[in-house]
This record gives sequence, C-alpha cells and structure tokens, in this order.
Amino acid sequence: MKVLLGIGGSDDSIRALEKTAERAANTGDDLTVAIVENPSVERSREDIEEKVAEVLGDVDLDAPVRHLEGDPGSALVDMAENEGFDQLVLGGGQTSPMGKIQIGSIAEFVLLNSHVTVTLVR
Repeated sequence: MKVLLGIGGSDDSIRALEKTAERAANTGDDLTVAIVENPSVERSREDIEEKVAEVLGDVDLDAPVRHLEGDPGSALVDMAENEGFDQLVLGGGQTSPMGKIQIGSIAEFVLLNSHVTVTLVR
C-alpha cells in the first residue's frame, strides 16, 4: 500500500509518525512523509525532520521525506490525489472531557476534502 503521512510537528503528528513507521516496517507499506507548516506548533521544520529521521532509523525504514509549501491541508490532499497514494495518515486530535474527538484545522480540511482514504491516529 502506498501511504502518505502528513506531519506538522504536533504531539499527535509525532505519535502518528511513530505508529505509521512501525506499521510500514512490519507490513512493507511504501511510506512517504510530508512535512507541512503548522503555525500552531513551535517545532521548526529542522526539528521535525530530525525527529522523522530518528523514528525511521529506529524501525530501520527508508522513506522519502518531502517538504510541502502553502496551505497544509490543500497541499496534503493535492499530493495524495495527484501522486496516487492509497492512504493519507494524520495525527487525530484529542478527546474532550465529554468523550468527543477534537481535531485540528488541518485534519478537518483533509477529512472533508480528500478523495483518498484518510486515517487518523490517536
């Protein structure tokens, strides 16, 4: 399966990276990591790229890492659809005290606009 993981540096996206990389290493999925701008986090792109390299190294997985420009949701949806990905994976937000999921604006845009299957990792 050809999998695109979008990561913007939030704790949710780091968790999604760890779980998705481990799964790809075990199943042989073709993983591509796309680093996007997320104005709500303080991690720099360089910090995110270092974390990606560390996680991929931990599971002995060689996956391309791409930097996407522009609106993160649109860039992820466009890449997933235009490059034939089977699945788009994102960090999936938090659960509210009432038990409802709260997702960020990037994940919401992707869920509402992607024609590619979207998986939220919590």
